[in-house]
Amino acid sequence: MTITLAIEKDIPELCQLLGYLFDQEAEFKQDVEAQLRGLKIIIVTPEIGNILVARKEGKIIAMISLLYSVSTALGGRVCMLEDMVVAPEFRGSNSGTELLEYAIEHARKQGVLRITLLTDQANEAAQRFYHRQGFSLSSMVPMRRLIPEVS
Repeated sequence: MTITLAIEKDIPELCQLLGYLFDQEAEFKQDVEAQLRGLKIIIVTPEIGNILVARKEGKIIAMISLLYSVSTALGGRVCMLEDMVVAPEFRGSNSGTELLEYAIEHARKQGVLRITLLTDQANEAAQRFYHRQGFSLSSMVPMRRLIPEVS
C-alpha cells in the first residue's frame, strides 16, 4: 500500500469512496456534483486542506481529508478530519489504521496542534476505531446552520 496526496485525476475514485461514507451517515447524502466541486477546491488549494489517499495496485482503497484552520485557544494551526473512508472490501485489513497514522504525522508536519472529527452518534464501530487511535470525546457540542447559496 502506498499513501500520497490526491490529485485532480483521482476525483472520480474519491467520489465513489464518498458514496460508501455517505451511505452510512444519517445526516449526509451523496451529491456527486457537490462532491466534485468540494474535492477539486481542496486538491487545488492546499492551504485549505489536503486529501490523502491509500493505493493498492494503483487503485485508491481509502481516503482522508484534512481541512485547516487556526485555533485562538491553542494559538496555532488545527485541522478537521472531514472524511475518512476505506473501501468495503479493504475494511479490517489495517489500511485505515495505516492511513490515519500517516495523516496524523502529515498534520504534525503541517504544524497542526489538534485534529477534530465527527462521527455519527450511532456509528459505534468508528468511535471505537478513533478511540484506539488516541482520539477522545470532547465536551463541545457540534451545532450547524446551513446557509443557502445565493442565486
